[in-house]
Amino acid sequence: MPPAPLDASQLVELAARHGLKLQPDTLSVNEAGLDYRVVMARDLEDTLWVLRIPRREDVSAKLADEKKILDFVGPRLGVAVPRWQVADRELIAYPALPGKPGLTLDPASGQPVWHFDRESRVYARHFGQLLQRLHAIDIGAARQAGLVVETPEQVRANWASDIARVTQAFDVAPSLTQRWERWLGEDSYWPRFVALTHGELYPAHVLMDPDDTLTGVLDWTTAKVGDPARDFVFQKMLGVDAVFEATVDAYVKVGGQVWDRLGDHCVELLAASPVAYALYALLTGQPEHRAAAQAQLTPGAPM
Repeated sequence: MPPAPLDASQLVELAARHGLKLQPDTLSVNEAGLDYRVVMARDLEDTLWVLRIPRREDVSAKLADEKKILDFVGPRLGVAVPRWQVADRELIAYPALPGKPGLTLDPASGQPVWHFDRESRVYARHFGQLLQRLHAIDIGAARQAGLVVETPEQVRANWASDIARVTQAFDVAPSLTQRWERWLGEDSYWPRFVALTHGELYPAHVLMDPDDTLTGVLDWTTAKVGDPARDFVFQKMLGVDAVFEATVDAYVKVGGQVWDRLGDHCVELLAASPVAYALYALLTGQPEHRAAAQAQLTPGAPM
């Protein structure tokens, strides 16, 4: 796939090929995503649109799977998810959802910009309730709809396989490999059940109103039936124990199921996050990603 066009005239032409007539002076490009360039723009009727432009062929290859997920989750979640009007290998486009993301990146510095109070109990409560609705979606129906469904045993085995692949391809600090081995070997960390999960449910993918209530969820590329902790881990990453506890409390009060070491498991998932980036680096084959992944796998080592 040739590089996606970035200047205004090329973007307008790309959209027009798919029946979408944009106002050129309304275009705003976000380069932060690893898989997609994201463009916000208004059409001639002043409707705001989101355009996602794949960066690589392997991203385009997942398009049908993500569309399947959106069509399945959309009527069941209770908040908005994207409704694709254009779903092509060179362009995905849909009308913008209500609300604003809780987190964006500053285009100049690349640093995170928070758009809500990370200690908000309103956000924590609504987030916990959203997770419960997502995790309560019927697994059998998800399987029938063609979504990926893992068993608890497969969740753990897949982590072991991914870690083995990364340790073979990279120089990994012994402290990390030892920690991962302890985690994999200790039953008490791991859930004995699975649920439909988003997988990257952090504030950049969550839309909200100014009062911290949730209005929508973006970017469902990693959704599958698997480890429920995947959707709690970013709450843990916020670093505010009371917010994590408030999220879990709200989740349980509306029927969510947890286990004793959910919080500990989330900490270990965060410690294993370099594995996912290392796999991404192997997928893309790009030297800059491999170097960045290696830096995460040998923290403090001279480069």
